[in-house]
Parts: sequence; C-alpha cells; structure tokens
Amino acid sequence: MTVAVIGAGPAGLAAAECLAQAGLAVHVFDAMPSAGRKFLLAGRGGLNLTHSEPLDDVLRRFRPAEPLLAQAVRDFGPEALRGWAAGLGIETFVGSSGRVFPREMKAAPLLRAWMHRLRAAGVVFHMRHRWCGFEARTSEAAPPVLRFLTPAGEQTHEARAVVLALGGASWPRLGSDGAWVPLLEAQGVAVAPLAPSNCGFDVAGGWSEHFASRHAGQPLKTVAIEVDGRMRRGEFVATATGIEGSLVYAASAALRERIAREGEALLHIDLLPARTPAQVLAEVAHPRGSRSLSSHLKSRLGLDGIKLSLLYECLPREDMQAPGRLAAAIKSLPLRLARPRPLEEAISTAGGVRFDALDDGLMLRACPGVFCAGEMLDWEAPTGGYLLTASFATGRRAAGGVRDWLSLRTASGSTG
Repeated sequence: MTVAVIGAGPAGLAAAECLAQAGLAVHVFDAMPSAGRKFLLAGRGGLNLTHSEPLDDVLRRFRPAEPLLAQAVRDFGPEALRGWAAGLGIETFVGSSGRVFPREMKAAPLLRAWMHRLRAAGVVFHMRHRWCGFEARTSEAAPPVLRFLTPAGEQTHEARAVVLALGGASWPRLGSDGAWVPLLEAQGVAVAPLAPSNCGFDVAGGWSEHFASRHAGQPLKTVAIEVDGRMRRGEFVATATGIEGSLVYAASAALRERIAREGEALLHIDLLPARTPAQVLAEVAHPRGSRSLSSHLKSRLGLDGIKLSLLYECLPREDMQAPGRLAAAIKSLPLRLARPRPLEEAISTAGGVRFDALDDGLMLRACPGVFCAGEMLDWEAPTGGYLLTASFATGRRAAGGVRDWLSLRTASGSTG
C-alpha cells in the first residue's frame, strides 16, 4: 500500500517530497487538472516565497500563536526554504521590503523543477480526483480507504496513511473550496469556522456614486491606518464598495474580529503621516484669500485627487470649513467598515482544523493515520511570504508525523 497525499499545493507537495525521500511509495491526488494552480497564480506578480526578517519576528506574524505551528516553522523556516529552492536551481533575493523572491520573479520555473524532482523520486500523481470522504473502517486499526470522484466515476484508494492538504476556501475556482469541512466534521474532527483573511472590506453605507465612479481602483499612497491602537504605514486601494490592498490586508484579522463582535469596525486614516498634527493645522489655518478650499489644501499640503475626495466623502460640510476639525481629520479620518468581502475573494483563509484536534505529528486524533497540513489548519498570517512558509513547514511536519506513526506501527506489529 501507498501513502496518499490529497492536495497538490505547496503543503501537499512538500509532504510528498519528504515521504518519497523516506523511501515510501507516495500517490498525490488533486481535484484540479494540474498541480499548484493557486501557487502559480500567486507567482504572477512575482512569487513572494518567504520573508527575511528574524525567525522570532516571523513567528509573531501567525494567529493564533500555536506552539505546534511555531515548532514546524522553526524546523523549516525562511532560511531552510531558501536553501530548498536553491537545491532546485532557483536563486532567490531579498527585496527592499524584506520579502524573498525567486530571481526570475516567477513561480512556474520553480514548480516545473519541483514536479520533475518529485516524479523522479517515484511520486505518482492522480489529477481530476476530488476527495469525497472515507469508507467506513472495519476497525480502528484498519487502513483508511479514500473515496474519489473522477472523470471515470467514483473510485477508492486504500492507503497506509493519508496527508490532507486541501487548502482553505479562498479561490474556489483553483480548488480551495472548503468542501472538506463537513467530511471531517462527520468524523468528529473539530473545525473552526472558515473566514476571509487578507481580504477587502465594504464601507458602511457604501461610497457615494460620485466617489465610486471617479476613484474605484485608485490607490491611496503614503498613508497610515490605525486599528485597535496600532498604526501601520503603506498604501491601499479604493474599490467600488470599500477598500482593499496590502495595508488593509495587514489589519484584516483585527477588523474582521471587531465586525464579528460589534457589527462594524472603525479605522482611522492618516492622509499625511510625514506631517505632525501641528504642521497640518498651521497649513490648513493659513489664510487662503480668494482660493477655493481644494486649491488651498493642494498648494499648502499637496492634498488632491483621491485623498482630497476622501475628505469630502467622509466629512460633513461644516467640518470641512472648520480648520481645527479639518486638520484633525487629515491626520485621523474615521472610516466605518460594515463587512469583509466574501471568502471566495480573499487571498487566504482563517479558521480550519483546530490544533487541539491534532497530535504533535499533525495526525487527527479522531482519525488514526490521517494527517493535516497547510492552510486547512486553524491559523492565519499576513501576506509577505508567511503563508507559503507555514504551508511548506506544516507539510513537512505532517510527513514527519506519518513516518513516525508508521514506524511505531511496524515496531508494534500492526498491519497496514
């Protein structure tokens, strides 16, 4: 019998590689026609493979702070991941933000080299195989029997052990659709509800038609946002219904949780983070003569375009005419958010298989011989290479769990 890996994304392929290196016969199953579909999409704009910051800082990016996840990343962290890529002939470099990219800024060459090495190691791939659950076991010691929907109809596959690396529920058209949740819950596995992470948000009440028609898709550059007392600097984008982009993604977990608790979330935007409140007030209050307020703000503070329009959108007319209130709003413009964008639009997923449902080797306590890895576990992280780092790390951790579990069964004389 073989070891089955279900899911041909980074976590599943990392598990398959480690298992094959251990001399095990490995079969990989995936519902998509080819491997690594979401991985390739992530690499279109330059594959952010990992991050160069110190490991302890990397670990602080993950929510919740699970010791088991932290240990997996310590065992195979950013430096190990860069070394692994180098072993495939993929040179990496550190960008100005500290993010790590392949020199070619593409995912396809890395995936091609990886797939070649996996096939050379004997890994067998079964594409267009959608996992649809387990057959009932005759005993707890019996090996798992997997059910798949395929173009040829339903098929089964018996395995010595199974690694599930099925992703979350973002980007369902690429295979991560969360269909595994009820299948595992039916086995008594505790799963935290899936929720959007690294996502956009709709503003409460929506934008005015004037603002949306003129500014949807435009970036607000060199700004800062404050959420729950924490300031973050960067940029984000106005959408037809709200906001999205790297600065918003970094705060998405806090914003999502505030909305869940209170029905909405309030963030504050500093439109001119390089200027002090006193400097802004002095310029706003400077006599403007016959100039319009818009001309005055542009000439004195460089405020125009979408930043100026956002002030008019969010502030009452009387506040725009009051220098003190206007200056305060430029430094801390309140924006109410009503809801995160739908899960299928998110970059990644929060929630998943709870860590207390797993042992130290990432095996499901309710399903002996079945291990979990990747984004289907209950963790989240911002963009910046952290998502891929943890996916690789947990895939390898699950493979180690399989090896240890099979060794114990062999030593005890268990069959399968």
